[in-house]
Amino acid sequence: MRYTLRQLEVFLAAAHHNNLTRAAESLAMSQSAASSALRDLESQFDVQLFDRVGKRLQLNELGQSVRPRAEALLEQARQLELTLQRHQDIGHLKVGATLSIGNYLAVEIMARYMGEQAGARVELEVANTSTIVRKVANFELDIGLIEGEVHHPELDMLPWRDDELVVFCAPDHPWAGKPWLSDEQLLATEWIVRESGSGTRQHFDWAMHGLLPELNIKLELQHTEAIKRAVEAGLGVGCLSAITLVDAFRRGSLVPLPVPQRNFHRRFYFALQRNKFRSAGMQRWLEMCRESG
Repeated sequence: MRYTLRQLEVFLAAAHHNNLTRAAESLAMSQSAASSALRDLESQFDVQLFDRVGKRLQLNELGQSVRPRAEALLEQARQLELTLQRHQDIGHLKVGATLSIGNYLAVEIMARYMGEQAGARVELEVANTSTIVRKVANFELDIGLIEGEVHHPELDMLPWRDDELVVFCAPDHPWAGKPWLSDEQLLATEWIVRESGSGTRQHFDWAMHGLLPELNIKLELQHTEAIKRAVEAGLGVGCLSAITLVDAFRRGSLVPLPVPQRNFHRRFYFALQRNKFRSAGMQRWLEMCRESG
């Protein structure tokens, strides 16, 4: 074999950091050793994988095509090493989840996963849909749990479970207790919604097609709890996933507002890098998610 796994590690680190010095630091190598490894990899095949502009490295077309294959190969090598060593971190996963899923579903699944596999660790990153998708595509996360389907050339989107958005208000709001809201009422209210880039906002916009340009969006907030607090304070009407509102509806601090003429049904999805090796730990995580749904 004309290349080494270490050379591939240097190549991938340089692709991630766009800088050889930072790549070397991330691998605990000297810059000269990292530079030599990358130079040897390119010279052995008489190719160039990066365009070099000063100290900045930018993947060229060949480098971009090689990157996912190198990622998959290294991931398989890591899994083989873990299996051979019977390392206690064999179930280690990096999971990304959108805010609704991360705060209301993923933590329980994480606890079950870690309880089932002795020594297993899960790193959970909670962010909006666009951030999770980008990091899964960039091999920074093993699995993404997202709200709504996203079309991305490097990702496989697997259906997980059904969900729906719910319009809601404070219990002392004039509309509380109404049997349903008309489109005219939807246009007359002030809305407190999630920010652009979130799965919840994407589906809210889709459900409000035909009304969206005229809707009065008063506040755009990044966190579901902030939206609920603002609605409780009487600042407007909100729209969030049903899973985030169960406790508030039970307490009576918020009340649902039926909007039957609008389709608020949606699905949660798994986002997976299609070129990433799917370890036994990843497969078990997916199974647990489906069992929880």
